[in-house]
Amino acid sequence: MLRAIDHAGIAVTDLEAAVAFYRDVLGMALVHRETLPEQGVRAALLDVGESHVELLEPLDADGGVARFLARRGPGLHHLAYRVDDIDAVLASLSAAGTRLIDAAPRAGIRGSRVAFLHPSATAGVLTELVAPADHH
Repeated sequence: MLRAIDHAGIAVTDLEAAVAFYRDVLGMALVHRETLPEQGVRAALLDVGESHVELLEPLDADGGVARFLARRGPGLHHLAYRVDDIDAVLASLSAAGTRLIDAAPRAGIRGSRVAFLHPSATAGVLTELVAPADHH
Protein backbone atom coordinates (compact mmCIF):
# COMPACT_ATOMS: atom_id res chain seq x y z
CA MET A 1 0.00 0.00 0.00
CA LEU A 2 2.60 2.59 1.11
CA ARG A 3 5.83 2.36 -0.92
CA ALA A 4 8.15 4.88 0.75
CA ILE A 5 8.33 8.10 2.67
CA ASP A 6 7.87 10.70 -0.06
CA HIS A 7 8.57 13.80 2.00
CA ALA A 8 8.39 15.58 5.31
CA GLY A 9 6.42 18.83 5.07
CA ILE A 10 7.83 21.65 7.18
CA ALA A 11 5.90 24.87 7.83
CA VAL A 12 8.10 27.97 7.68
CA THR A 13 7.56 31.69 8.02
CA ASP A 14 10.35 32.65 5.59
CA LEU A 15 10.73 30.31 2.63
CA GLU A 16 13.92 31.93 1.31
CA ALA A 17 15.72 31.68 4.66
CA ALA A 18 14.60 28.06 5.08
CA VAL A 19 15.71 27.14 1.54
CA ALA A 20 19.10 28.78 2.18
CA PHE A 21 19.59 26.71 5.34
CA TYR A 22 18.54 23.35 3.91
CA ARG A 23 20.45 23.94 0.64
CA ASP A 24 23.58 25.78 1.81
CA VAL A 25 24.08 24.42 5.32
CA LEU A 26 22.63 20.91 5.08
CA GLY A 27 23.66 20.40 1.46
CA MET A 28 20.29 19.35 0.06
CA ALA A 29 19.63 19.98 -3.63
CA LEU A 30 16.78 22.38 -4.35
CA VAL A 31 14.83 20.58 -7.08
CA HIS A 32 11.54 22.43 -7.40
CA ARG A 33 9.61 25.56 -6.40
CA GLU A 34 5.91 26.07 -6.87
CA THR A 35 3.07 28.29 -5.70
CA LEU A 36 -0.08 26.32 -4.90
CA PRO A 37 -2.87 28.91 -4.53
CA GLU A 38 -5.54 26.25 -3.86
CA GLN A 39 -3.52 25.08 -0.86
CA GLY A 40 -2.50 28.60 0.13
CA VAL A 41 1.27 27.99 0.05
CA ARG A 42 4.53 28.63 -1.71
CA ALA A 43 6.56 25.43 -1.64
CA ALA A 44 10.14 24.37 -2.20
CA LEU A 45 11.20 20.75 -2.60
CA LEU A 46 14.70 19.60 -1.66
CA ASP A 47 16.16 16.14 -2.18
CA VAL A 48 17.49 14.01 0.64
CA GLY A 49 18.31 10.49 -0.50
CA GLU A 50 15.27 8.99 -2.23
CA SER A 51 12.94 11.32 -0.32
CA HIS A 52 12.36 15.05 -0.06
CA VAL A 53 11.87 17.87 2.39
CA GLU A 54 8.98 20.14 1.39
CA LEU A 55 9.18 23.64 2.84
CA LEU A 56 5.82 25.43 3.02
CA GLU A 57 5.26 29.16 3.46
CA PRO A 58 1.66 30.44 3.65
CA LEU A 59 0.42 32.88 1.02
CA ASP A 60 -1.94 34.57 3.50
CA ALA A 61 -3.31 34.17 7.02
CA ASP A 62 -6.30 32.02 6.03
CA GLY A 63 -4.82 28.69 4.89
CA GLY A 64 -4.06 25.54 6.83
CA VAL A 65 -0.31 26.15 6.99
CA ALA A 66 -0.91 29.71 8.21
CA ARG A 67 -3.22 28.41 10.96
CA PHE A 68 -0.63 25.77 11.87
CA LEU A 69 2.09 28.44 12.19
CA ALA A 70 -0.19 30.66 14.30
CA ARG A 71 -0.94 27.78 16.70
CA ARG A 72 2.39 25.96 16.82
CA GLY A 73 5.05 28.02 15.10
CA PRO A 74 7.45 26.66 12.48
CA GLY A 75 8.05 22.93 12.38
CA LEU A 76 6.98 19.55 11.09
CA HIS A 77 3.59 19.98 9.43
CA HIS A 78 3.00 16.57 7.86
CA LEU A 79 4.55 13.29 6.77
CA ALA A 80 3.87 12.06 3.24
CA TYR A 81 3.95 8.51 1.90
CA ARG A 82 4.34 7.56 -1.77
CA VAL A 83 1.67 5.27 -3.22
CA ASP A 84 1.10 3.77 -6.66
CA ASP A 85 -2.70 3.84 -6.80
CA ILE A 86 -4.01 6.64 -4.60
CA ASP A 87 -7.63 5.92 -5.51
CA ALA A 88 -7.33 2.28 -4.39
CA VAL A 89 -5.52 3.27 -1.18
CA LEU A 90 -8.20 5.84 -0.31
CA ALA A 91 -10.96 3.31 -1.02
CA SER A 92 -9.25 0.74 1.21
CA LEU A 93 -8.72 3.24 4.04
CA SER A 94 -12.30 4.49 3.77
CA ALA A 95 -13.64 0.92 3.85
CA ALA A 96 -11.56 0.32 6.99
CA GLY A 97 -13.22 3.34 8.64
CA THR A 98 -10.13 5.56 8.57
CA ARG A 99 -10.96 9.23 9.05
CA LEU A 100 -9.97 11.08 5.87
CA ILE A 101 -9.61 14.79 5.19
CA ASP A 102 -9.75 14.15 1.44
CA ALA A 103 -12.14 11.46 0.18
CA ALA A 104 -10.77 12.05 -3.33
CA PRO A 105 -7.29 13.12 -4.47
CA ARG A 106 -6.48 16.74 -5.25
CA ALA A 107 -3.67 18.39 -7.20
CA GLY A 108 -0.30 18.47 -5.46
CA ILE A 109 3.20 19.73 -6.18
CA ARG A 110 4.85 18.76 -9.51
CA GLY A 111 1.60 17.43 -10.95
CA SER A 112 1.17 14.80 -8.26
CA ARG A 113 -2.18 13.66 -6.86
CA VAL A 114 -2.44 13.92 -3.07
CA ALA A 115 -4.88 13.23 -0.24
CA PHE A 116 -4.65 13.83 3.49
CA LEU A 117 -5.62 11.57 6.37
CA HIS A 118 -6.92 13.17 9.55
CA PRO A 119 -4.37 13.29 12.39
CA SER A 120 -6.86 11.60 14.72
CA ALA A 121 -6.47 8.45 12.61
CA THR A 122 -2.66 8.51 12.52
CA ALA A 123 -1.48 9.03 16.10
CA GLY A 124 -1.68 12.81 15.84
CA VAL A 125 0.37 13.17 12.64
CA LEU A 126 -1.16 14.89 9.61
CA THR A 127 -0.49 12.28 6.93
CA GLU A 128 -0.41 12.81 3.18
CA LEU A 129 -0.62 10.19 0.45
CA VAL A 130 1.24 11.11 -2.74
CA ALA A 131 0.92 9.57 -6.19
CA PRO A 132 3.75 11.26 -8.10
CA ALA A 133 3.01 12.36 -11.66
CA ASP A 134 5.83 10.11 -12.88
CA HIS A 135 4.86 7.33 -10.44
CA HIS A 136 8.49 6.84 -9.35
